[in-house]
Amino acid sequence: MSDQPIVTKSPYPMLPVPEALAIVLRETAVLPPVEISLADCGGHVLAADVVAKEPLPPFAASVKDGYAVVAADGPGDYAVAGEVRAGTMADFRVTPGTVAYITTGAPMPEGADAVVMIEETEPLSSGPQPRVRIGRAVKAGDDVRPVGVDIAAGQVLLGAGEEIGAAEVGLLATAGMAQVSVYGRPRVAVLATGDELAEPGELLRPGQIRDSNRWMLLEAVRETGAVPVDMGAARDRLVELSDRLQAAMDDCDVLVTSGGVSMGDMDLIKPLLEGKGTIHIGRLFMKPGKPLMFATAQSGGATKLLFGLPGNPVSSLVTFNLLVVPALRKMMGYAHPELARVQVTLAQTVSLDPERPEYHRAVLTWDGRLNGGAGGYLAASTGRQVSSRLLSMRSANALLELPAGEGEMAQGTTVSALLLGGRGNV
Repeated sequence: MSDQPIVTKSPYPMLPVPEALAIVLRETAVLPPVEISLADCGGHVLAADVVAKEPLPPFAASVKDGYAVVAADGPGDYAVAGEVRAGTMADFRVTPGTVAYITTGAPMPEGADAVVMIEETEPLSSGPQPRVRIGRAVKAGDDVRPVGVDIAAGQVLLGAGEEIGAAEVGLLATAGMAQVSVYGRPRVAVLATGDELAEPGELLRPGQIRDSNRWMLLEAVRETGAVPVDMGAARDRLVELSDRLQAAMDDCDVLVTSGGVSMGDMDLIKPLLEGKGTIHIGRLFMKPGKPLMFATAQSGGATKLLFGLPGNPVSSLVTFNLLVVPALRKMMGYAHPELARVQVTLAQTVSLDPERPEYHRAVLTWDGRLNGGAGGYLAASTGRQVSSRLLSMRSANALLELPAGEGEMAQGTTVSALLLGGRGNV
């Protein structure tokens, strides 16, 4: 037997989640901007303002199919001087006493100052000199989009820090942006640890369980928009774990491990990382997920983020959402990387933990009857909340922030909740 004393008490204080999150975000840097094509920019965050180079529309344009007219002429029968279709410019001028046929989006011909929609007109003749009856009076500017009415030249269309969705892609295309400056996406290595782990397709040997955490966390990384890198499952062997950790640090920006961060003699992640970097967080004051580790280390001239998540699946996914998701969002340029917080009403009575604050899994739905008819979120618990029961995360879209305390919180009580989801608001 070794003469070394057995350590049974952690040297790391239990930090409240808000304090731990502040540390994580303090140690997290935004990734450098990269230039990517318009076709690939969806889901990224803009690294620079996008400014309109020209007005939209760049010419006065018709809002409808109809006839371009001189508004002062009023109703009556007129000669058709020509026609203008979208994508072409008129090679004639509309003079008083004449009109021009025009299609939606076509440039207004010189001399015309309004459009009468086709439903208010009646063709009188065709041929070399067609004529048309204008059936109603219009004012100058009716059904005409002036130059720059939608977008002015020099206008900021999108600001740095905005997430790019479908509408934003449309604005980028409108601005002529074939290449877009965005923040990069971090590469996130996911490594499971434990001699007991078997792959989902393998037969279980006595004492084994299937490796669910790794697959769960790979998908959780993907949902944030980051790039997941599967590092497999490592046995509880110092050399093997050390080699896997170093390979992940060399190849990726972030390492997420599952298991091996508690106080047992085979919990090797913390001892290994103590030799590779700086441990900033060793435990959390929360339930589920107390045994969590966060460290930074240098590799290849860059600072790498290292998260040692608990082995219990619920603890692993809850702490991933609370700390890893905000870190990844900050790296990708989100202006507000934290999970969004809302006020909710409990749909049933829930028990409190007497020792630690709890992040209780729940399903939020909108109920228009709450708050005197103004509406609000109703929070239904996902059931038994033990940290090994992954079913408690199924369908959960929020974590209720329950304080430590004796007894219960009654149905109808208002509490705060953190919204779960991939990318969230910027």
